[in-house]
Parts: sequence; C-alpha cells; structure tokens
Amino acid sequence: MRILGILCLLLTLSGCSSLLFYPEPGLPFTPEKAHLQYRDVTLTTADGVKLHAWWLPAKAGVPLKGTVLHLHGNGGNLAWHLGGSWWLPDQGYQVLLLDYRGYGLSQGKPSLPAVYQDVDAAFNWLDQAPEVQGRPLIVLGQSLGGALAVHYLAAHPQRQSQLKALVLDGVPASYRDVGQFALSTSWLTWPLQVPLSWLVPDADSAITAMPGLTGVPKLLFHSLDDPIVPVANGIRLYQAAPAPRVLQLTRGGHVQTFADKTWQTVMLRYLDDPQHFNGLRRLGEIPSYPVPQVDSSETPQ
Repeated sequence: MRILGILCLLLTLSGCSSLLFYPEPGLPFTPEKAHLQYRDVTLTTADGVKLHAWWLPAKAGVPLKGTVLHLHGNGGNLAWHLGGSWWLPDQGYQVLLLDYRGYGLSQGKPSLPAVYQDVDAAFNWLDQAPEVQGRPLIVLGQSLGGALAVHYLAAHPQRQSQLKALVLDGVPASYRDVGQFALSTSWLTWPLQVPLSWLVPDADSAITAMPGLTGVPKLLFHSLDDPIVPVANGIRLYQAAPAPRVLQLTRGGHVQTFADKTWQTVMLRYLDDPQHFNGLRRLGEIPSYPVPQVDSSETPQ
C-alpha cells in the first residue's frame, strides 16, 4: 500500500502541489506537557487566513540571546515537531513555532504558492512583537519547512538582512530527486523511477532558490542515515549555497537531529558567531566504538 500511495502521489503531483503537505488537524498536546511556558498566537495572512502558532519565551533568569522562527516539516502539526525547538528556551532563545494553513488549529488548506503567505505572516508578526525588537533573529527550517524558508528568503532579499543565521535540517534540495529516491526503494517501482519522478514539479525546490541567499549565513544539518531525504540532497544544497555556509553531517532518522545533545551544541556554538564558526569538526565527532578504560593500577608512575 505504501508503494501504491507513492505511485499515486507522483502521478498526481503535477496537477496538485497540495499533495506535498500532510496536515493533521487538532492538537494532541501543548508545550505544557513538556513543562514549557508558552502562549497561543494567532496570525493573519495577506489573504485573510487565520494561523495558529506557539510562542515559547526564553527561560526566566537565562540571558536572552535571540528569537528563532521554527518552520516545521510537511506532516502532522506543530505538536509533532516540538522536538525540534523545545530545548531552545533553556538556552536563551525564544521561539515562534508556526502551523501552516490547514495544520493543527490553523484555517485553510495548504498549497503552493499560498503557503508562502504563511511564512510572510510569521515574519510580519515578529516585526511587531515588542520582545523581538533589537534581538538577533534566526530561522530554523526542518525538511519541507526549510525548503519553504529558502524559497521565501530568495524572493524577499530584504528579509535576509534581518537574519543572524538560517539553520536547515534534513531539507530536500529537489522534490523530484526525493520522489525518484522513493521509487527506487522497491522492485515494483524501480523501473519507473525516472519517467514518474519527472512528473513532480521542481520549480519551487530549494536548490533553485538557494543561490539567491547571499545575505545570510547558513548551517545545513543532514543525516547520513536519512531514509526519506538522502544525504546526497543535503550535499547538493550545500554546494549550491553561497558563502558563508557550513555543512554538518549527522546520524539518525529524518529531522531527529536535535534529539542528540551533540547537535544541539553544534547549533548553539554556531549561533554564537555564524561568520567565524570553526568548532564544527571537534564538536561533531561521535565515537562509534567504546572508549577503552585505563586501569589506574597499571598507569606508569
């Protein structure tokens, strides 16, 4: 059934960009379950759609370092993606986590290009929020959310100058390439991967817009183990990115990056100084074998 679903998806994508989105209505839980302070926020898009978002303030007593706009991936709703940013308030970053139209409690139905108005509404809200003014602004885009961010920022270069950094996590460089990869994973669809994947519209893919992001430093996370967006996509996107840029290869599932404190640390160190970050190699090394224990009784005196 999964393969048939992919096949049907690819056959119909050329006429319906909304099939890039898999929204889940309602909310299974709130940040309160994770013992986080939050407040519900309502945003209004240029075409009058009401969007729901969560505002996570920085932890009381922690020096405020900046604001993160978190744009999540294409499935579920913001509750499903809280794992990408719940840890940031403890580190001094306040977070706006947005649900696109049709997701969670947001009105409407997601489609391209309408969803770019949702990203614009989030930026407009941040422009007016008193607690954001005079503080560094960062965009964190995961999976499809990262592709949306790249396309939006390329079309709005004035927004690039507002950002301290753009952090991307598991972002598909090309929707068409990801479709071909999905078809290649089964003997049933393997012979059809090239003709069917060309039915997928690719004009809005991140790799076409990335060269236009000349005004913002970029950190790209991508897992070597990603079963949905192959690592070659992340490398291609990095190669298309103008400097300053950093590629951090990780381990683990698709957009599970920040479940590992190592990668949290990499992002935090990067945000300290995106223009001159050079601790990547040391911070990114994770031993794949046990560290031998030294018997103190055998240590030479």
